[in-house]
Amino acid sequence: MPAGVPMSTYVKMLAASFLAMCAGAEVVHRYYRPDLTIPEIPPKRGELKTELLGLKERKHKPQVSQQEELK
Repeated sequence: MPAGVPMSTYVKMLAASFLAMCAGAEVVHRYYRPDLTIPEIPPKRGELKTELLGLKERKHKPQVSQQEELK
């Protein structure tokens, strides 16, 4: 393996790095809480404003896609 590292150590580090990356992504996703809804009418140029939804209550219910309604 690279730099003379045994295979077991290499796999352990690879797994630890992958788990740390996934955990970090989950923490950031929960903190910022992105608004993943798709508006019916796209905003005009310069109208789009972003904010941290994790710090404020949502003012509207998330839209349900037509596929989820059919289930």
